[in-house]
Amino acid sequence: MENTPGKIDNRIKHYRQKAGLSQTGLAEMVGIKRQAIYDIESGRYLPNTGVALKLAKHLACRVEDLFYETVSTADCPLIMGEDVPPGNGRVSVVIIRDKLVVYPVDGRFTFPSQMQPADGVFKKENGQIRFFTPDTCLEQNILITGCDPAFSLLSAHASRVDPRLRAFCRFGSTHAAIDRLAHGKTHLAGLHLHNQTDEEANVALARRKMAGTVGALVMGFSFMEEGLMVARGNPLNIRTAADLARPGIRFVNRESGAALRVLLDELLAGSSIPGTAVPGYDILVDGHNQGAQMIAWGMADAALGLHPVAQAFNLDFVPLAEVRCDLVVPADLVDAPRIQIILDVLQSRGFRDELALLPGYSQTKTGTTIAAF
Repeated sequence: MENTPGKIDNRIKHYRQKAGLSQTGLAEMVGIKRQAIYDIESGRYLPNTGVALKLAKHLACRVEDLFYETVSTADCPLIMGEDVPPGNGRVSVVIIRDKLVVYPVDGRFTFPSQMQPADGVFKKENGQIRFFTPDTCLEQNILITGCDPAFSLLSAHASRVDPRLRAFCRFGSTHAAIDRLAHGKTHLAGLHLHNQTDEEANVALARRKMAGTVGALVMGFSFMEEGLMVARGNPLNIRTAADLARPGIRFVNRESGAALRVLLDELLAGSSIPGTAVPGYDILVDGHNQGAQMIAWGMADAALGLHPVAQAFNLDFVPLAEVRCDLVVPADLVDAPRIQIILDVLQSRGFRDELALLPGYSQTKTGTTIAAF
C-alpha cells in the first residue's frame, strides 16, 4: 500500500456494509489484515491494483465504484445556468466539463411542486457557494433539461441502479433545453418537435444547435400525447383547438417557440383562425404545471399540456397530437459512467414498462438510437 493522494476517496465501507461483511471478514477474503481495511476506509492508504481488484470482486462491484477522484471546487470555474444570476439562496450544482453550473432551487423552472433539496447556498456578494454536502457528491449529479414529466421516472430508476447517482430535472422548452446543452449548462436535453417534413425535426434542431461542438447522440425517450387540459368533465365541451376561439372560453398559452405553442399555431392556421381570435392567447404560463394550476383554481378554462399532468391535477384532457420526445447527449459525455447508467436504464424492461403505464404514453422508441453525429 501507498499513501493516498489528497483527492482520492473511496466507498469501501458503503459496499462492505451493503454486503453484510465486517472489516475482519472482508480482510480475510482479500488476504490482508483488518487494520489495512480500516486504513483504506478511513482514507489513510490507497491499495495497490491487485488489492483493489480483489476488493471489487468480493464486493461485487467495479474498482471505479470503490475509488474515485474528488473535485476541488476551488479549481472549477463557476457559471450560471440561467441568464439572471441567482440571489442569495439555495442552489443545485452540477459539474459539466470541469465547470460548476449553478441553478437556483426555488423557482418556476423546477419540475415538481414539492420542496427540492439543494447542494448549497449561493452568496451573491462574493459569488461563492457554501456546500451542504461534500463536493465529491457533485460528481454524481446529472441535470436533465426539458419538459417531459416522465424524466422524474428516469431519475428514480437510475437511482435504483446506483443510489449515489442523482439525476434531477429542470423544466425548459425544447429550444431552451437544447440551447443550454449547446452552452454546456446541462448534461442532457429533451426535445419534442413535430415533424413537418420527412426530416426528423428533433434531429435537425440538435444538429443545428450543436454544430461546431463535439457532436451528439439522440436517443428516443417517449411518445406522448399533447393537447388541452380542461376542467373535470369538460363542461365547455372543448374538443379541438378551434374551439378555443369560442366566446367565453378563457385560455392560457405557452411562450413563443415552445413546442406545444407551435402545435397550437399550426392547428389554428389549419382552421384559418388567427391567434388574436383566441381569448387569452397572449396570457402566458411557464409550463404544464402552472397551466394546470390555473384551471384547477378556476382562473382558466383550457391550457396546453400533457395527459399525466392533467391527471395529476384531477383535470380532463383533450388530445390534439402525439409527439416523440428524444434525449440529446453531447458525444464527449456519452461514455461517462453516470451517463451510461441513464442510457442503460432507457433500455431496461422495468423503466419501459412503467413509462407505458402513464396515460397517453408509449415506449415504442424508448432507448432506440435515433441519430448520432
